[in-house]
Amino acid sequence: MILLEAHNVIIQTTLNDKLIKPSSLDVQFVDFDGVRFRMSTADRKTVILLSMHIRCWDELVKYGAMDVLQREYGNLIVSQPEAEYNVSLSIDLEQAPADQEARDAFVRSISMFKRNALAAPFESAFAQQKQLESSGQIGELMAIHYRDEEAIYVQASPDRVTVIFSTVFREETDRIFGKVFLQEFVDARRQPSIQNAPQVLYSSRDPPLEIRDVPGLRNTEDIGYVTFVLFPRHFANPTIVANTISHIQLFRDYLHYHIKCSKAYMHSRMRHRVAEFQKVLNRAKTEVAVTERKTVTGRTMVHR
Repeated sequence: MILLEAHNVIIQTTLNDKLIKPSSLDVQFVDFDGVRFRMSTADRKTVILLSMHIRCWDELVKYGAMDVLQREYGNLIVSQPEAEYNVSLSIDLEQAPADQEARDAFVRSISMFKRNALAAPFESAFAQQKQLESSGQIGELMAIHYRDEEAIYVQASPDRVTVIFSTVFREETDRIFGKVFLQEFVDARRQPSIQNAPQVLYSSRDPPLEIRDVPGLRNTEDIGYVTFVLFPRHFANPTIVANTISHIQLFRDYLHYHIKCSKAYMHSRMRHRVAEFQKVLNRAKTEVAVTERKTVTGRTMVHR
């Protein structure tokens, strides 16, 4: 099993290849959570148009996504995005930095297109928390419906930022694996070396108090709610903020990815065990002795 990365590997690889040898391009691909991308060239082989479609775009714009993207990409943002996409970047390969280290940083920044768009509500909540420290009030509950029937809820308080994931477990075994993984999050935090990690809470079916009044929440056995409690130390400076946002965005994908990996591992072990049992059974079969006898007339008789 691996740790999922915040950047898109296809974008990173494609840009690195085209920086070395520009050529015509038209490729469409899908990232986690059904986010669609398209990379294409039109008039010039050295200008790549990167477009993204994400289902919660309107909510992200409401919470400041365009401000974040403008800060990260500036004049690369196209005023009129490509048809059927929410936002587009125009990347002129001839304008890429000449220094290798700066060029790698430029490519990695582009490959984090989706991550940066999804960072807006988290950055907004972190800023709100600092403003609410003196007032004692509760900030706005921001909902990001990034998947069908699933959402992320972010809310700032005077002393913390609460992030709640709603996730659907399609199968009974997924619910069992999910509970085991999430209990590990709770137990692991008791170790002295990671006691500064965010607090993690899990509830099945019943939504947490913070979102209990939100209309339209499901109340079925296949729904689970995971709550992360982020304290000011988890967003104390820009470097920690960037790491916190990158990791927490991938939590849902990380959880379900490892559930699938665990199931695949168990199935492979079961197949191996069945094969070993089959070998034992084959060795246990007794061989039947066969003898031949001939009569006086020369006929052959087989005895078993």
